[in-house]
Amino acid sequence: MAMALGFAAGSSLTLQHNFTRFPKISTSRSSRGRCRVRYVSTVTCFASDPQQLKQARQDLNDLIKTTRCNPLLIRLGWHDAGTYDKNIQEWPTCGGANGSLRFEIELNHKANAGLVNALKLLRPIKDKYPNITYADLFQLASATAIEDAGGPGIPMKYGRLDAPRPEDCPPEGKLPDAGPPSPAAHLRDVFYRMGLTDKEIVALSGAHTLGRSRPDRSGWGKPETKYTKDGPGAPGGQSWTVEWLKFDNSYFKDIKEQRDQDLLVLPTDAVLFEDPGFKVYAEKYAVDQDVFFKDYAEAHAKLSNLGAKFDPVDGFSLADAPETPAPEKFVATKYSYGATEDKKELSEAMKAKMRAEYLALGGSPNKPLQSNYFLNIIIFVAVLAVLASFFGGI
Repeated sequence: MAMALGFAAGSSLTLQHNFTRFPKISTSRSSRGRCRVRYVSTVTCFASDPQQLKQARQDLNDLIKTTRCNPLLIRLGWHDAGTYDKNIQEWPTCGGANGSLRFEIELNHKANAGLVNALKLLRPIKDKYPNITYADLFQLASATAIEDAGGPGIPMKYGRLDAPRPEDCPPEGKLPDAGPPSPAAHLRDVFYRMGLTDKEIVALSGAHTLGRSRPDRSGWGKPETKYTKDGPGAPGGQSWTVEWLKFDNSYFKDIKEQRDQDLLVLPTDAVLFEDPGFKVYAEKYAVDQDVFFKDYAEAHAKLSNLGAKFDPVDGFSLADAPETPAPEKFVATKYSYGATEDKKELSEAMKAKMRAEYLALGGSPNKPLQSNYFLNIIIFVAVLAVLASFFGGI
């Protein structure tokens, strides 16, 4: 089950680990909208900064629009999460969505051929937003790529910690093979090891509606077809569907019919309509895209959480993350000399009187009273005259 967007294979890329924790601090009262921390009462740590994740998502949207790299980013997220082994309890030894695919040792696994290009695309975003983990960035990129291709919204959560060392990478051979001797048994061996079901196997297979297979990377597919000879990206490869950058249920329709020799059908694709346990779902998805979208979104979210260690422990949704606060609107009366948090509140009558006098002098609630140079001189001269008269009469 290998997807790739045709970027030329390059040299291996090692990205340095950046482990980040963000304290959420309970503070005493602040001074008129400005946070002045006086004490820390409780601390909840976040692996990634929610605001930077939101901003990174927008940058990912822009990246996808300009490079059409949806399949490559989806494959990156899948391959980082798809090494999970439910039988191993220790983290990060259990594998899964922990960002370990950034390390060269795992990037060089045969199943990950070409994913160096995904890391190259994401590196400027990671550099721009250093306070997010690789594990979160990989899964954010994958979900965003699905949605931007017309697929369903994925109910994602974030806060994944990064595996800290190359030694934490899983051994090679954890990901599915495209042409095993017994395709159904192989798919179940791999996906059951992750804790996934037959329905989730079939639903996730539907993501092959996006992307191409390249024989120089996976050993499968034609070097070029009428659907891939012009790209986008580097031309070539063989796609599973005609519109291989559009997320829909055409994968199931095309696999079932197998009428177009320019469309790819791997042994692990064909078995979805041959094995009774898989066929019931493949048939359903071929005729009902809404059902496919619903099941796919749930399966994708589950896959993206496999093996992840979250901080906070339940993760967080970007929908729940607070928006960046708008700058405080300047109100002149809030910055008057001698104002304190504990000053006595003025009566409404006094406020009205002061407001009327202030407006009469040319002020407004949204700006300080402009200084009048000549008026100041007159007042200064008058004060001097009063003082001279006073002291002269003593």
